[in-house]
Amino acid sequence: MKVCAELASCLSISIAAASKKIDIVAAKQGAKDLASRKKVAQLMLDEARALALKGESSITSQLDTLLEALAEEENFLVED
Repeated sequence: MKVCAELASCLSISIAAASKKIDIVAAKQGAKDLASRKKVAQLMLDEARALALKGESSITSQLDTLLEALAEEENFLVED
């Protein structure tokens, strides 16, 4: 549970969503017992932390990318 909570925090998602991600990856890899599922979760956490250190998956960089205006949208105004 601790690894799942750390993964959720690192990815800025809920614990339930992190648990579901772990379940999906573990099922794809055929991990059925608790020890192998923990290994899968730890690998996912390590990957998320590595991306966070590079700045590729930080929530602020994702938000900046989403809020960036496209050239054709720069002068768009909604009139009442």
